[in-house]
Amino acid sequence: MNLLASKNSKPKRRSRASNKPRRSFTRRLLPYLLLLICAALAALAIYMVHLDGEVRTKFEGTRWKLPAKIYASPLQLYAGLDLSEKSLESKLERQGYRETSDLSQQGTFDSASSSLSIHTRRFQFWDGTQPDRRIEVDFNSTGISGIKALDGKAAVPLIRLDPLMIGSIYPSHGTDRILVKLGDVPPMLPAGLITVEDRDFMHNWGISPKGILRAAIADIRAGRIVQGGSTITQQLVKNFYLSDKQTLARKGKEALMAILLYAHYSKDEILEAYLNEVYLGQDGGRAIHGFGLASYFYFQRPIQELQPSQIALLVAMVKGPNYYNPRRNPKRATRRRNLVLNMWHHAGFLGDKAWHKAEQAPLGVSEHSARGNTQYPAFIDLVRRQLHGQYKDSDLTGEGLRIFTTLDPTIQQDAEKEVAQGLKRAEKAHGGIKADSLQAAAIITSVEGGNVLALVGGRDAGFAGFNRALDAHRSIGSLMKPVDYLTALEDPSQFNAITPLDDSPLAVKLANGKTWRPDNYSHRNHGTAVPLYYAIEHSLNIASSRLSLTAGIPNIIKTLHKLGYRGDPLAVPALALGAVDMTPLEVAQVYNTLATGGYYTPLRAIRDVTTREGKPLNRYPLKINRVIKPGPAYITQWLMERVARHGTGAGMYDVLPSSKTLAGKTGTTNNLVDSWFAGFGANRVGVVWVGRDDNQSAKLTGATGALPIWAHIMNDINVHGIVNTPPDSVVQVPLRMVFDPSKPNDGAGDIQGLYQYGQSCGDAAKVPFMKGFVPQGLSPCDTDIMRANTQHRDQENKQEDKGSWFQRLF
Repeated sequence: MNLLASKNSKPKRRSRASNKPRRSFTRRLLPYLLLLICAALAALAIYMVHLDGEVRTKFEGTRWKLPAKIYASPLQLYAGLDLSEKSLESKLERQGYRETSDLSQQGTFDSASSSLSIHTRRFQFWDGTQPDRRIEVDFNSTGISGIKALDGKAAVPLIRLDPLMIGSIYPSHGTDRILVKLGDVPPMLPAGLITVEDRDFMHNWGISPKGILRAAIADIRAGRIVQGGSTITQQLVKNFYLSDKQTLARKGKEALMAILLYAHYSKDEILEAYLNEVYLGQDGGRAIHGFGLASYFYFQRPIQELQPSQIALLVAMVKGPNYYNPRRNPKRATRRRNLVLNMWHHAGFLGDKAWHKAEQAPLGVSEHSARGNTQYPAFIDLVRRQLHGQYKDSDLTGEGLRIFTTLDPTIQQDAEKEVAQGLKRAEKAHGGIKADSLQAAAIITSVEGGNVLALVGGRDAGFAGFNRALDAHRSIGSLMKPVDYLTALEDPSQFNAITPLDDSPLAVKLANGKTWRPDNYSHRNHGTAVPLYYAIEHSLNIASSRLSLTAGIPNIIKTLHKLGYRGDPLAVPALALGAVDMTPLEVAQVYNTLATGGYYTPLRAIRDVTTREGKPLNRYPLKINRVIKPGPAYITQWLMERVARHGTGAGMYDVLPSSKTLAGKTGTTNNLVDSWFAGFGANRVGVVWVGRDDNQSAKLTGATGALPIWAHIMNDINVHGIVNTPPDSVVQVPLRMVFDPSKPNDGAGDIQGLYQYGQSCGDAAKVPFMKGFVPQGLSPCDTDIMRANTQHRDQENKQEDKGSWFQRLF
């Protein structure tokens, strides 16, 4: 009974007193938990205040450092310009103009028979804003015959096209962008971006709880962060404020900052900032940020002119600019672009017809080589050097300055092409030259103004490496001879175009006890009465050395300095034959002064600099100074024309029309290490150097290496022939040049033996002489010349007598 009773009996309940300790512990813990929560909230509040200051300070301050933008020279159109319809079309296409019959949009053109209709772009130049215009350019056989207005506005005597943007100046491994305003971009861009990246953008408060939950589940399943779940606001925060580091702490900070950004700024402000901040590709060490720059980088045109298929490609690349790079992965980029177009079509703002057209359109990406930070690194290098000392690096890399240069993109393209092709031809044509062993540099300038129109720093013009045009200091060889002869001709009592020179062997004792013995390239001598013009025509070293020693090496150095060389060459006899190292740019400066007839103008690569808003900062006006008298300058140019026509430069007429009168000089250094040619026409000066970086023999003379490249460049750019108009101090005497180098002569001083007058003077060369210094014994065809010569000499005698009387007075 007791056992049964015990089995059926119920267990006793615990007394209430036994639960008191547990409840008491919970009650004691609760205040601490509340305190901890309050502390956490307080810490969060403090952290939010800190983040709020960080968000507002940067967003309301200077958001971005804007690298200086560099522009090429603008093309000016006017009646009479020597420019064909085909050439203008090519220039328009290079600048991103689109051919279409609908000219309602800026940056478009339409081709018709003998005319082009163009809707130009509005552009802010250094001297003011030029509005967009719709014009018709008419052509004839000589170029542009007229320009008509198609927009009902005033007539167009001259119009400038917007210049091509050719580069930026920014720190190495820096970022670059072109700022755009939300109201200036095509409406399809922000609408399409929201459709693809954040459909709830206009309604969310900076973050998307659904997106965060979806990403969190994916991250938990993967065991790591694999999705972002980011809104457009969060993406802006990540790019603008934070790093790409994938951690929970960084993601939490991103969400908090997105909420703060939403709280302080409008959706339009956030979206505009995103359009300018988003990363869209890489150009060497330059990061491409924002749709404004990406439009130029991929399509070579402003964002306002993009078609739906092009806008869709940029939006498609937001997901992965390198993965969907249209230049490296065109098929992948096309699939992603078409996916974006489909989303837009389903969203309803891209109709059936426009959708199908956009899907069938090619990517339309412009050509782009691995040129690093600019299309023309060697020229940009020159621009930076000319800016050095005038602006701080921080101004150039962060203030958005606009730099307008002298570069002509068409001439630059021609020079790059001919340098590359010319080196290949030389290596193939001349045995013993290893393929790809030669290097080159080329500079093209304008005779008027000294503008650097093109500059090639090496065989691979797009490689931003050693700039040979600016930094290759090489011996110039016979390029020095025009300076020698100019110096001699400044003393017309001793030297003129037909002065007999001694070309017999020469030995000069030097101060160090050694003997200097120059030799001709042919190792032949030509007697003791070689005409001066012939000596420079055929680059005779011995005759030129004797002339230079008589003229005086110190005087030659003075002439070299007057022509624009700023170095300090050694005053040694070998200087007469080019024993001085110069860069191609320095040679171009000297020859530009020769081409102008003795006017020195510093070569310039920059026209103007303005602020980002267009306010002028610095003008680079022309500086012109006559440094050489007109007479000697003219006679020297005449001698250089004979070099081109009859001497070592005659090979240029294998490429160029013989109807054009050009001038120039070859240069070859010992052991054929350096090959040079420098020359000019009426409007262009060109310098080409060919050699090897290791200073080994290039196995080329100036005539076989540099000259063919120079001739092809000048032919491509349609150099104008020289029109000779002698100055008042020069008379021209018709002479037939009958000097025969194969017949020995002893220089008996018989000028008549070297020259004959043509019976009709039609077969004679007009030889220039300084008035008052025509050699005796010549009988001119035109007695007026001799009369003018006599009158000039009488006038000089009177001036000398007057001077003597004045001196005697004191």
